[in-house]
Amino acid sequence: MRIAQLSDIHAAADNDNLLRLRAAIEWLIAFPPDIVVVSGDLADDGWAAGYRDIAAQLSRLPCRTLLLAGNADDKAVMCASMPQLAAYSADKPLHFNERVAGVSLIGVDVTVTGKSGGDITPHLPWLEQALRDAAHPAMLFLHQHLFPSGIAPLDAAMCEGGAALAALISRLPHPPLAICCGHVHRAMASAFAGVAAYGCGSICPANPLLLDEKNVPPMTDPVSLMLHDISATSQVSHVIGVAA
Repeated sequence: MRIAQLSDIHAAADNDNLLRLRAAIEWLIAFPPDIVVVSGDLADDGWAAGYRDIAAQLSRLPCRTLLLAGNADDKAVMCASMPQLAAYSADKPLHFNERVAGVSLIGVDVTVTGKSGGDITPHLPWLEQALRDAAHPAMLFLHQHLFPSGIAPLDAAMCEGGAALAALISRLPHPPLAICCGHVHRAMASAFAGVAAYGCGSICPANPLLLDEKNVPPMTDPVSLMLHDISATSQVSHVIGVAA
């Protein structure tokens, strides 16, 4: 079972991020996964043409796509422009809960209107029921990160409700196999409540690794995506760099 994760396209009329997405799609066509999850921030400023282009590019893949909104997304335009969201309503959270090849893929829309940060707190009852009903193993997806990246401006816009989520995980019979996010525009890995936690790199140009404001390293990151490879005996998450 191979789950490709794309994140943070940030398509706009004045950037080349749709071309960067095309490079990632070409890589996935050559090495197709079983399903693709896009973990938010698809287009900026409600750019309908950008959402339509992204939808068309994703439709070239020989597999289904699951979509989450990010803080940069206009959910009304997103739902109206992308056939993949035809069954959704923009006035409700864009959660998903799908079972694919024996693995439950659970996406939580943690966006908060008008804010860069997210909040999982209002969605914990839905999430607990989804996790209790889920096949084991389960993979949890959201947009904003739950663990600090070390990049102060981005950690000021994390996902709130982490302590309550950790308490939820502690009382489950089976915790999620992994928690996967985007938002930081950098690939990263940590642990959250004893669960492996990953940040997917971005389709758009990466943010600098601003761990020390006095010493900013050069940005040489390519287009980035992740491939979560799950078998009966192991789970390995690979960071993929693609030349734009």
